[in-house]
Amino acid sequence: MDRFVIAILVDNQPGILTRVSSMFNRRGFNIDSLTVSETEEPNHSRITISLTGDQAIARQIIKQLKKLYNVREVKIMEKDRSVYRELALIKLRNSPETRQEVLSAVDIFRSRIVDFSRNTLCVEITGETSKIEAFIQLVEPLGILEMCRTGVVAIERGCSYLNSESNQ
Repeated sequence: MDRFVIAILVDNQPGILTRVSSMFNRRGFNIDSLTVSETEEPNHSRITISLTGDQAIARQIIKQLKKLYNVREVKIMEKDRSVYRELALIKLRNSPETRQEVLSAVDIFRSRIVDFSRNTLCVEITGETSKIEAFIQLVEPLGILEMCRTGVVAIERGCSYLNSESNQ
C-alpha cells in the first residue's frame, strides 16, 4: 500500500467538506490527514487529503470526487513533482535535566520554541511528515504533554497549478 495525496479545488460554500468526507466514509476509505483552507480566490477552497491505498483505490477516489457537486478540480499530488509540508506544535516538559537535550533537538531539526514557561516548552516544527515523526520519536522520552498537527499540505513544483479556470 502506498501513501498518496489528493488536492481538491472546491467552491467555498457551506457543506462541501461534509460531502467530500462523506464520500470517503460511504466507500470505506480511511483518511490519514485532511486540511482545508481558502485559496488565492476567495470563492474557492482547497482540500488536501492524505490516504493509504493502491493505484486502483486512487483512481476510484478521483472518479468519485469529480462527480461531486461543487468540486472544480481533483489532482493526485505526485511525490516527485510536489512539495509536501506539515506543521506540528508540541508541548514538552521543561526541566533542568532535559532542557539542553530539547534545545539540541530543536536546533538539529531546524524547529523553534514558540512558548517557554518554567514547566513547559512549546516547539513548532514544519517539514515533511518523516521529519515530524523523527522529531516526535526523539523527544517522546523527554515528556510530550500535548501535541497537535496540521496534516499534509501539498503544492506542485514548477509551472503546473490547481486552478478552476486553467491548469497548465
